[in-house]
Amino acid sequence: MARMTEEEADALDEYYTKNPPKVDPAKKGGIFTRQRELLDILDDVSADYIRSYSISTNKMPTQIISEMVRERITASM
Repeated sequence: MARMTEEEADALDEYYTKNPPKVDPAKKGGIFTRQRELLDILDDVSADYIRSYSISTNKMPTQIISEMVRERITASM
């Protein structure tokens, strides 16, 4: 990935300061909304465990859940 010059960074900063992104509350949301909804389904202990493990391993919660499911599948074979 190419690095930005100071002038380019300043121009982007000024642009997004004057033109913040518009959020449409009617839309479903992106990946972070889906991650939060996934954790809302789980019980508190499970969600807390996945959140803390996610932070410590620097992975998304869905990655951790996928790994856990794959481990269970492998163990049951």
